Amino acid sequence: MPSPGTPLLIVFGGLPGTGKTTIARELTRRLHASYVRIDAIEQSLRTAGLAVGAMGYVIGNELAAENLKIGRIVVADCVNPVLASRDGWRETARKNAARLLEVEVICSDAGEHRRRVEGRLADINGLVVPTWRDVVSRTYEPWDRERVVLDTAKDSIDHLVDRIKTLISDKG
Repeated sequence: MPSPGTPLLIVFGGLPGTGKTTIARELTRRLHASYVRIDAIEQSLRTAGLAVGAMGYVIGNELAAENLKIGRIVVADCVNPVLASRDGWRETARKNAARLLEVEVICSDAGEHRRRVEGRLADINGLVVPTWRDVVSRTYEPWDRERVVLDTAKDSIDHLVDRIKTLISDKG
């Protein structure tokens, strides 16, 4: 585990329905970290009648930065679909002298992934969950950097969370 006061930014990315939020929430609980969920920020903007665009990520990065400044561990839960959003998180970590752990969550079993997407219910008031067609047609740029890849079709949530905790401890 990182020493108290060591700023650490853990950023999750991956298509909807892969299990990002489930893993990110459990990791947040176990680390007693701060949790930043882009879906919640973006839905709040929509509910207020404001344009979303990149603003969800801009706000999310600022919330993460404020927590990093006080030495908190921050878990960011987002699709993180493009290089620009990934670079934004990297810059937030750099500006705040924080360690950065980037995590891509996948579900290698397409049938299971589709079942999850089609069975999802919104857990944020007003959020419209994407359809399978939305997910498979979404812009999702390949990663161009080192990251941890977690496959929820092959491992349990507990095992995946434990894997991240071990990585954090090993690099601490």
